[in-house]
Parts: sequence; C-alpha cells; structure tokens
Amino acid sequence: MDEPDQPIVILITVPSMEIAQQIARALLEHHLAACINLIPGVQSVYRWEGQVQNDEEVLLLVKSRSELFQSELIPLVRQLHPYQLPELIALPIIDGYPPYLGWLLQETQTRQ
Repeated sequence: MDEPDQPIVILITVPSMEIAQQIARALLEHHLAACINLIPGVQSVYRWEGQVQNDEEVLLLVKSRSELFQSELIPLVRQLHPYQLPELIALPIIDGYPPYLGWLLQETQTRQ
C-alpha cells in the first residue's frame, strides 16, 4: 500500500470512560477513525515529574490511516484530552484481512 494509505492502530489512554467516549465520537464524526475499541481497567504505571504514578485508565485502540495521524488526529485529540502530555502512539498494521482493511481505508477517506 502507498504510505498515505498505511493502516495504523493508535494507542490513546484517558482517565475515564466518559472522556474515552467523547474522543471516540469526535474521531468517528470527523472520519479520522473507522473503529475504536474502548478498554476500561487498564493499569498504567509510569514516571511523571520525578514520581512513580499508578493510575487506572481507559485505553482507546483506534484504527485509522497514517496520513491522518499528525495533521488531523493529534490536533483533535489534544483539544479534547485533559492530560498535559497524552499518550498518542501510532503502530503500523503490517497485514490483515483485506476486506476489513479496505473498509478501514474507505471509512477514513476525506468527506467533502
């Protein structure tokens, strides 16, 4: 596939299901994602400002495509996300069921 059509999975953690649903709806409404899984009860252990933190979060698994990540998806999530430094990580999907990947790309095409 061409690089702009590279399907990706994006990992985003948020502090609550309410925020997860708000971000998911916004991404879908703007055609920046085809599908988003919301996984509650994720335990995150990390170092922040010199202290080890241990928080329960919701993980969003966002299926999108690479050309949308930096230019559109990150700015929208930053507007809605309460964290100073949110986790926004994109991983390439190197293979998958072709009809699903086709649907993913179709759902994230720019709408006029």
